[in-house]
Amino acid sequence: MIIDLIDNINLYTGLGTRITKALNYIKQTDFVTLENGRYDVEGDDVYATVSRYKTKPIDEGKWEAHKKYIDIQYISSGTELIGYSFLKNMAEVSGYNSENDYQLFEGNGLFIKIEKNTFMILFPSDAHMPGIAIKNPEDVIKVVVKVKV
Repeated sequence: MIIDLIDNINLYTGLGTRITKALNYIKQTDFVTLENGRYDVEGDDVYATVSRYKTKPIDEGKWEAHKKYIDIQYISSGTELIGYSFLKNMAEVSGYNSENDYQLFEGNGLFIKIEKNTFMILFPSDAHMPGIAIKNPEDVIKVVVKVKV
């Protein structure tokens, strides 16, 4: 897991061309003007999903992880908590859904405040719980860029 400001993307170019392409896309795009939905950066290898939502209480959150894609979660507007834990510390709740690259878990983790212009890179070894309210529900514009492993 990596957390940083989008202005520091030059520190992460060594993580590979797809991650670099994804971070450059985030830095160069005004997501406030884009509608919700999927935006291809490099076909199924790198694509972004723009979402607008209200953050939710922690008891409504779900721990999740992915096997085929790295998540780069970027907050374009608003603030939320994202839970993080090593996947090895979690217990499976559901089987792996290969079509949607998604599996649910339960356990405990650290919750990190993610603000506007901040990104979090989550690898297949990381469980995460996104979209959590800090105190009260808040409007968020978030971009999740999927980078094929």
